[in-house]
Amino acid sequence: MTPAEELLDLLDIEQLEVDLFRGIGGGGETTTRIFGGHVIAQALMAAYRTVEDRLCHSLHAYFIRPGDPKIPVIYQVDRARDGGSFTTRRVVAIQHGKQIFNMSASFHVEEDGWNYQHPMKDVGKPEDWPNRDELRAEFVERIPERYRADFLRKRPIELREVEPRDFFDPEEASDVNQLWFRMEAAKGQDAQMQHCLLAYASDMNLLGSSLRPHGLTWFQGKVMTASLDHAMWFHGPIEFADWHLYDLDAPWTGGARGFNRGSIYNQDGTMVASVAQEGLMRPLKR
Repeated sequence: MTPAEELLDLLDIEQLEVDLFRGIGGGGETTTRIFGGHVIAQALMAAYRTVEDRLCHSLHAYFIRPGDPKIPVIYQVDRARDGGSFTTRRVVAIQHGKQIFNMSASFHVEEDGWNYQHPMKDVGKPEDWPNRDELRAEFVERIPERYRADFLRKRPIELREVEPRDFFDPEEASDVNQLWFRMEAAKGQDAQMQHCLLAYASDMNLLGSSLRPHGLTWFQGKVMTASLDHAMWFHGPIEFADWHLYDLDAPWTGGARGFNRGSIYNQDGTMVASVAQEGLMRPLKR
């Protein structure tokens, strides 16, 4: 099974009882704890299993405790409201008898209205930039040998950073940055799964925007990072088998936290989602 197929399997959560679901642990982005996007995507899928005839337009989530990749996650859905136009769900994720994450999500019937968006930036084509595997291969000799296999491990989302930085000795840079991403195995998946896959991917590189002005990366051992909360708004149809541009910035850092934002466009320039997240960025004493 490929990493992309494994991700699709992770999102096919099991129903245990009415409004109670179980998701597989593990993860595609990290093996030390459950990747934040993994929990967001499974929670959204759990909510979708209780909603008919409308799609999610927004979700707001808090990460409470690190997820344990060795055991499943239990998702409990509260049917907060079923209205004529909007449906609201609250999802609590549980491991070891404690909340690790909670999320509220709102679903909306399709309606017509006025249209406007910020234009997509011209940052070249995906093919202009190295893929994640190529980029990591350049730095593998600087990774301790015991971590190299995990560093080079295949992951489900194809990602190409625009103007990538040195992993270990980056210069201070603008918080504004972009990447292209997609998952070809998303082709043919329904609209609910497309949302869940994009929600999974939306947690990638987002917090890193806060690190850029300070010349920091995760590989230096200078900073402890963790996602604290995550909000996402869906604006249009998603076909995540196609390339999407993630346009990121971080307008503020302070108090050992950073605030990060992202706009997601499909390749024809249509904005399909917006994201915001605050993350921990605590200095590590050496």
